[in-house]
Amino acid sequence: MLSYLIAALMLLLQRPAAPAAPHTAEHHEFVIENFKSESGVTLPKARVVYATYGRLNATRDNVILLPSHYMANHHGYEWLIGADRALDTSKLFLVSTELFGNGFSSSPSNTPEPFHGPRFPVMTIRDNVEAVRRLLADNLKITHVRAIIGFSMGAEQAFQWAVSHPAFADRIVATSGTAKAWPHGVVRLEGQIAALTADPAFNGGDYTTPPRKGIEAFGMVWLGWLYSQEWWRREMWTINAPDRTLAQEIESRRRTFFANNDANDMILQARTWQQHDVGTTPGFNGDIEKALRSITVPVLYMPSETDLYFPVGDARFEAQFIPKVSLVPIPSLWGHPAGAGGNPVDRAFLNEHIGRFLAIP
Repeated sequence: MLSYLIAALMLLLQRPAAPAAPHTAEHHEFVIENFKSESGVTLPKARVVYATYGRLNATRDNVILLPSHYMANHHGYEWLIGADRALDTSKLFLVSTELFGNGFSSSPSNTPEPFHGPRFPVMTIRDNVEAVRRLLADNLKITHVRAIIGFSMGAEQAFQWAVSHPAFADRIVATSGTAKAWPHGVVRLEGQIAALTADPAFNGGDYTTPPRKGIEAFGMVWLGWLYSQEWWRREMWTINAPDRTLAQEIESRRRTFFANNDANDMILQARTWQQHDVGTTPGFNGDIEKALRSITVPVLYMPSETDLYFPVGDARFEAQFIPKVSLVPIPSLWGHPAGAGGNPVDRAFLNEHIGRFLAIP
């Protein structure tokens, strides 16, 4: 940790220039007619928004799948994309998909009745994996990928792919995310949902104007878990805002966190997160150890050492059951965002290890 902090300090003092922008993404939408969810509800039209980077080669074997994380769009992995990073789009074809409930793929906010708003069915991680499987196989004619790389809820999807479709990917990379939403994480999410829905304007999800106070309360709970306690003690928000006080930092986050998101969408994805457990995959009878032991491909498992959302202890517990796992914790004070390259040091660490892992024959 000491060497990491020294390196971090040097990088921050040097104030490195922003990395070069990755190749431009191409936006797409795939529609599935009569998509039946695990809850038993059938959506007449299930839309999956996604983006592609690079070009699919003639043999269709240069594909990497990047499933999105909480309330994110396809831009969430651009810290990995570029000629000098782990994912070089001059060689690879990247497919970056967006979870149900993000406001672009089918969501409570953009689906007509009878499934609008709070009536939208809870979609599981397996529902999302199945929709993307159809997108890849039916629309892009892709039946195998080199790797699936996921951060946070994207990591949940990566693990689910490895259990549900063990031969689909050659490799799995999971950063700041686990194969199950363990009870403490479920409780945290329930607290955030309770904070949002306590706003009278929420009105059971049938609001006529956005429940701003509830959304802000949700964001404040989110913020309290986002970074490590040490990050706060060292006042590390001042790295990017040197003159900002703690009160100003809190107020800034209050105004900006989830400001452009729909409340029902936020709750939907939180429910998706809460319900995740690869052990409940058909055939495993709720046995997560058995499900993890079924993973046949190499897995690079990169929890953040200070993540409060997906604690490193949960990752260590799961890793002991995965046959071909490389457990490489990220030595960071940045908590959960460390798994998405939230600062230059973590970004370099992730690109180095992921690039090396993908290059192994």
